[in-house]
Amino acid sequence: MKIGAIIEARMASTRLPGKVLIPIEKKLVIEHLFDRLRHVSLLDDIIVATTTNKLDDQIEDVCRCNDVNFYRGSEEDVMSRVYEASKHFHVDIIVSITADCPLLDPEIVSQCISLFVNNICDYASNTDVRSFPDGMDVQVYYRTTLENSLRLTDDILDHEHVTLHIRKHPELFSIIHFVAPPSLTWPELAVTLDEIPDLQLIEILIKRLGTCNSIFGCREIIELIRSDMQLYELNSDVKRKGDT
Repeated sequence: MKIGAIIEARMASTRLPGKVLIPIEKKLVIEHLFDRLRHVSLLDDIIVATTTNKLDDQIEDVCRCNDVNFYRGSEEDVMSRVYEASKHFHVDIIVSITADCPLLDPEIVSQCISLFVNNICDYASNTDVRSFPDGMDVQVYYRTTLENSLRLTDDILDHEHVTLHIRKHPELFSIIHFVAPPSLTWPELAVTLDEIPDLQLIEILIKRLGTCNSIFGCREIIELIRSDMQLYELNSDVKRKGDT
């Protein structure tokens, strides 16, 4: 079965427009993510699912320059966009990634894929039961699971969030939660890119950790921030989606 990472990306971010193409240390945000996903040996393909909005021509150009496959679909119906991308590139197992996670740890992605393929389930992720830092997000599921979900819901909110319907219905879909080991447990920490303070933290992490190893992992991030808690304070006040 073909396993493909599908990255949801668009320029029209509400809080930080164009964030996926912000340059950090000579590479764009999304290019940092490409580099990390290329270190996941279980992946057969990397695909960007962007929109038909003219603004996203820039994302298409970046994909072409980096030899990364892309699919352009609905801006609002993200569920259908990801499904059509998986269908177009014949992906059987979808590894859902968002483009605002430029420090995603390849090892965490690999472990979630392995958890999924080694168990009988429809969906596995580390996003529902929060344990890893925010920004280490990965979801894995069959294309047929997404197809079934699409068939079962016309709800606008479900279609805006690819796997929301799946996650809301454990009675219909078999779900496995990927929980962090104690050494990587820090759900309050955010290394995702939502606002300017996040960008400041990510830039510092890449500068301080990337000189030795450009694909540094979650463990190195946690160790550095625990040794210098001022880094944690940089973006600790940023409100996240789902925060109350």
